[in-house]
Amino acid sequence: MRFTKMHGLGNDFVIVEDFDLGLTNYAELAMGLCNRNFGIGADGLALLQPSEQAAFRVRIFNPDGSEAELCGNLLRCAGKYLYEKGHTGETVIPVEMYDKIKVLRLAVTDGVVQSVEVDMGEPILESDLVPVAGKRRQAVNEEVTASGEKFVMTAVSMGNPHCVIFVDETAAVPLETWGPALEAHPDFPKKTNVEFVEVRSRDEAAFRVWERGAGATLACGSGACAVLVAGVLSDKLNRKATLHLPGGSLEIEWRDDNHVYMTGPAAEVFRGELVTDEQFKNKYLRKGRA
Repeated sequence: MRFTKMHGLGNDFVIVEDFDLGLTNYAELAMGLCNRNFGIGADGLALLQPSEQAAFRVRIFNPDGSEAELCGNLLRCAGKYLYEKGHTGETVIPVEMYDKIKVLRLAVTDGVVQSVEVDMGEPILESDLVPVAGKRRQAVNEEVTASGEKFVMTAVSMGNPHCVIFVDETAAVPLETWGPALEAHPDFPKKTNVEFVEVRSRDEAAFRVWERGAGATLACGSGACAVLVAGVLSDKLNRKATLHLPGGSLEIEWRDDNHVYMTGPAAEVFRGELVTDEQFKNKYLRKGRA
């Protein structure tokens, strides 16, 4: 089974073409391939598939086997992959992810994708849709207690849930303690991604992220979008800002059409072929696939 390893600001993925829908048992396959000691190692397994609604469909499975509703960094990687591998000659590509259509706009020079702008859609602020427990409201600057600490959080969904917390210094955040405690907090019935944000100016912020189902990662595109929205709602950020993550920076803008746009790079690391045996084929390949 051939694969390509790519990353968006260090948020890395194993990308596999599944245009014939020949793979199966996606959750178990993701857990095996994403393992950094016994597999390839990645923050997620990405499957490129056909779509009846868009040009392509992209699915992502976390290292714990759960399927993510959205991943901005992966969408940028997918855009670069699809164009540079010759699957499309278009620089504007509609892509289906978890039954939603996202539009990718590629900046191309001499056949190489330099950056990708992703229309991430409208932010979802109603608490029952994020979701957050309790009566319907916009959960902005609300107090939540986890791991013996009190936090002020804003909840935003970009198609997946985010809990955004503004702090004085991201370096002082014990991410491995606070992250999982908030991810699994009972206030978030579908769990949540968690962002700890240090505002540097109204046009610039830095944050660290604990991703639902993946843990600490170097970048999160949907998280960056949620951070900007939360920053605007909290009157801490302008509607366009540069957001810095451990793996690099993204340009995020919440435009007048109420859509959030993310622009950033993607990179290919290497290509390979997974050594498989009959047991692997019987477990992960549908009957009839070579």
